[in-house]
Amino acid sequence: MFKHHYFTRTIKAAIIAVGLTVVAQGLPVYADSVHKAKEGDTFYLLAQKYDVNLVKLMSANPDIEAANIYEGLNITIPDGVSTVPQASANGDSNFSSNSEVSSTLKVFSNEKVVQAWGKAFNYSDTINVKASAYSAAASENGKWGAVDYYGNPLKLGTIAVDPKVIPMGTKVLVTGHSHPGLPNNAFVATATDQGGAIKGNRIDIFIPGSASSVSQFGYQDVKLYIINE
Repeated sequence: MFKHHYFTRTIKAAIIAVGLTVVAQGLPVYADSVHKAKEGDTFYLLAQKYDVNLVKLMSANPDIEAANIYEGLNITIPDGVSTVPQASANGDSNFSSNSEVSSTLKVFSNEKVVQAWGKAFNYSDTINVKASAYSAAASENGKWGAVDYYGNPLKLGTIAVDPKVIPMGTKVLVTGHSHPGLPNNAFVATATDQGGAIKGNRIDIFIPGSASSVSQFGYQDVKLYIINE
């Protein structure tokens, strides 16, 4: 009798364990996941790709600067999302503007504070400039290739400036632009490049992507907030 009950309990336990395994496999996983960055990745594009709130994504990666995402970097995708990109009917990843993530730009001029993506920046001054954009194409970068003035690889957040107007190394918050390859409304950039045609109140913004897609930026009037270090 004892052996019979023991055997029965063992079978029931096995059945319950199998059942729990099947149920668990059918439930979504809500643990944080890791995305290994590829060239051209930005927090903005990853927020669209994984359908996650941009501010939440950036908060989950406090040690990663938005302007310094490089290939091979491990980026935490907050819980509650899948690491499989949403697919469209034709099988492509969904980067539709319908899921576009936008930021709210708030300026507190009396305190010299500007807020974007939920983060506050102290700024010392503002400057209105005419902006153009360039890619990593060889035709746009001369004999030195896709590197900035200091020889570092071009990346999102690189801008070319006239150092007589904006000193090299100056960090700014760029606002007022519009291009699918850039975060909406505002992004942090650093003056680490120069260009022969960039004179006066002009900047050239590096955008990852093909030359044809970057050329769609054209010329735009943007406002820079000079960020205090």
